[in-house]
Amino acid sequence: MEDLAGAPGGVAGGGAGTDPARERLRRWRLVLGGGEGADGTGYEPGGRDAAMDGALTALYGKQGDKGRAGKDRAAGLGASAPAVARWLGDIRAYFPSSVVQVMQRDAIDRLGLSTLLLEPEMLEAVEADVHLVGTLLSLNKAMPETTKETARAVVRKVVDDLEQRLATRTRATLTGALDRSARVSRPRHHDIDWNRTIAANLKHYLPEHRTVVPERLVGYGRAARSVRKEVVLCVDQSGSMAASVVYASVFGAVLASMRSISTRLVVFDTAVVDLTDQLDDPVDVLFGTQLGGGTDINRALAYCQSRITRPADTVVVLISDLYEGGIRDEMLKRVAALKASGAQFVTLLALSDEGAPAYDREHAAALAALGAPAFACTPDLFPEVMAAAIERRPLPIPDTAAHQR
Repeated sequence: MEDLAGAPGGVAGGGAGTDPARERLRRWRLVLGGGEGADGTGYEPGGRDAAMDGALTALYGKQGDKGRAGKDRAAGLGASAPAVARWLGDIRAYFPSSVVQVMQRDAIDRLGLSTLLLEPEMLEAVEADVHLVGTLLSLNKAMPETTKETARAVVRKVVDDLEQRLATRTRATLTGALDRSARVSRPRHHDIDWNRTIAANLKHYLPEHRTVVPERLVGYGRAARSVRKEVVLCVDQSGSMAASVVYASVFGAVLASMRSISTRLVVFDTAVVDLTDQLDDPVDVLFGTQLGGGTDINRALAYCQSRITRPADTVVVLISDLYEGGIRDEMLKRVAALKASGAQFVTLLALSDEGAPAYDREHAAALAALGAPAFACTPDLFPEVMAAAIERRPLPIPDTAAHQR
């Protein structure tokens, strides 16, 4: 309620003054909407508050409610592009960016405004975020040529912002993991892993000197320019996975920029598409996807399995809600075979900020029984998950995902 009723620069005006009790009534009135006058709250919006109330009513008003003039108070944006453009400008003036993004998503869902996003002037008016990119990708095939350039610019802005936020930490985290995973037996002094060295030489403990004589040193290798690890991102592109597709594409591009990691990006529905050769530009990757359709996880994993040449140095990341439309038992057998070959296998129900979507719990439980627990992962946690997989240590599964194991 705090964010919804507040203006970007502070508390929105409208006559509430500084009286805390009256301010609470004002906020409740804006959150709950109204009928006539003060609508039982004791606060009647005026000025800026009346305009904010109108913007909220246009989106969240219900058919049959009565406005001040006794007319039907309904969701009033309709399919008029000028009206929607004005409304988008209004909400950006009245509400902070995070609220604007929520209202835009609600407008697309509640009022069926997706088709209006095919018009360049509409795209220029919206607040771009991951979810808007997902909507644009779902409309990609229907998008006229006059709109595609504007759509790519919108997607480019979101992708660039995400790369700027995620790339540095991801590279640093994974470089450290690669260094630690490359153990050497004759390390330089500053590369000695003392914990592992002591553990390996406990039998050489000299009690009279209370010391261990290290006959064998264990050290960290340093990631060379040659490829040390291979990562396969296998991403479900069904409609519910839109945000995960966006983040996976960005991370795929970041991983592909690291010389010590060979990265493959595979997206699938009932068909399988290898987008590895487009990883230098995540925008090209995103426009190469086709959100929606069915799901055949088994077929996608079969393709990934056929491209693995060094299983002991490979991490396979399946990003899917696990609603399998293919052959369930074959999918599970393939996961078991990948693990038996020495490959690390990670199952992410989502790669997004929202947590786990609806997912197939039976399949998640079956994967957990194979030693491949399924859990949702935020973009900020993803580098740690990948580092753990590279080093073959337990994955940092969030506490909130305990029921998914």
